[in-house]
Amino acid sequence: MNRLLVKLAITAAAGSVLCSSPIGAQELPPQKKAAHVEITKAPELELAVDNMVIVRWTTTNPRGDDEHYGVVHYGTDPEDLSLTAKGHIRLNRTHPETIFRVRIVDLQPQTTYYYKVSSMGADGESDAMESPVSKFITPAPGERINNYPQPK
Repeated sequence: MNRLLVKLAITAAAGSVLCSSPIGAQELPPQKKAAHVEITKAPELELAVDNMVIVRWTTTNPRGDDEHYGVVHYGTDPEDLSLTAKGHIRLNRTHPETIFRVRIVDLQPQTTYYYKVSSMGADGESDAMESPVSKFITPAPGERINNYPQPK
């Protein structure tokens, strides 16, 4: 019983030292924004079902705010992409590229949608990058399109 109390006391003391350490997690100031952000892998559907798709694309690291958003502007008319879906990510400062994934919901089955992608920091400032307009067709109810590479 005494051994158990000693172990608990040591564990609690060690935990409080680790948790109160100034070396713990720190919020770093934003990095300087990248002068130019480019799409390095074009937008594509990662997954599509009758009422939802996931769009994925890769860019050079935009830097700036660690909190970022991938943005998809979409609609059924290529001249009117007034609907918007956003996906939150946290940038990895050490990676040269960033993969964005955005889920679009409440779509109609077997419908052609047009879209373009961009990204922005948490402050709403655009990364000044935008893709050309692309399109996808949602599958019929019960069908699924999965373009994500499957593990071997």
